[in-house]
Amino acid sequence: MKIALLTCEKLPQLNPEDQPLIPALAQHGITAIPAIWSDKTIDWTTFDYLIFRNTWDYFEKESEFRAWLDHLEQLGIKTLNPIELVKQNIHKFYLRDLEEQGVTILPTVFIDRTTKLDLAALLPASWKQAVIKPAFSAGSYLTTVFDAEDVNGINEEYGNIATQKELLLQEFRPEIQTIGETSFIFFNKQFSHAVNKKPVDGDFRVQTLFGGKYTLVNPSEDLIASAQKIIANFPDRLLYARVDGIIINDQLQLMEVECIEPDLYFNLSPTALSQFVAAIVKLIA
Repeated sequence: MKIALLTCEKLPQLNPEDQPLIPALAQHGITAIPAIWSDKTIDWTTFDYLIFRNTWDYFEKESEFRAWLDHLEQLGIKTLNPIELVKQNIHKFYLRDLEEQGVTILPTVFIDRTTKLDLAALLPASWKQAVIKPAFSAGSYLTTVFDAEDVNGINEEYGNIATQKELLLQEFRPEIQTIGETSFIFFNKQFSHAVNKKPVDGDFRVQTLFGGKYTLVNPSEDLIASAQKIIANFPDRLLYARVDGIIINDQLQLMEVECIEPDLYFNLSPTALSQFVAAIVKLIA
């Protein structure tokens, strides 16, 4: 069995936390090779499976990434997670679908491409602060937090972006700065571990790139069950998913479900990597 662990040009040998997957999979007779998704010299048909791991530049190369996914689909290449799911998950309007299915999401306004962006008309009167970002994005790419009174300036800043990209306008909850964001990680639809992520004082971005601090946590059974209900909306062949949300009054408000290339925090949970490998083995057996 030969699989490709998909990565990007910035991390040709994978993120260091993912590199132990190679010897771990070898113990199960699986040859795993880092492969840059945008490398046009690779013959993808030589692999039995492709696993999305560190494709961390896909949102900067939107049309190229979409075309590559179409190419894989035409070739009939098997991927984890499945290409159909990846195509859905790269565009955050999937949150609207989940909300319609009864999932509690962070209050969000979904904005289609437009040449006449009018955030003042779209911004709910009760919101004091808001976050705006493209629907096709990751890692705080083109993401801004603003006060409601500054909406006209943000409208001008995002007016041109709105002609090219769909946007999400979300209520900014101050809890992100005080209690942080919590990620629930699932392998093969089974809960593995959870991590709390807090930004540095004065910032809203939780990524370590911006100084965010990550801590392994033990959420309540009720919170795990809430995250599990969200995962139940996804297809069976789900190698991994990361449910990101804010816990307000002991209730999980969903921010996003990462099914493409999320950090899975192998370095924080002592059992995570072995659980992940076991999930791979089970799904490709």
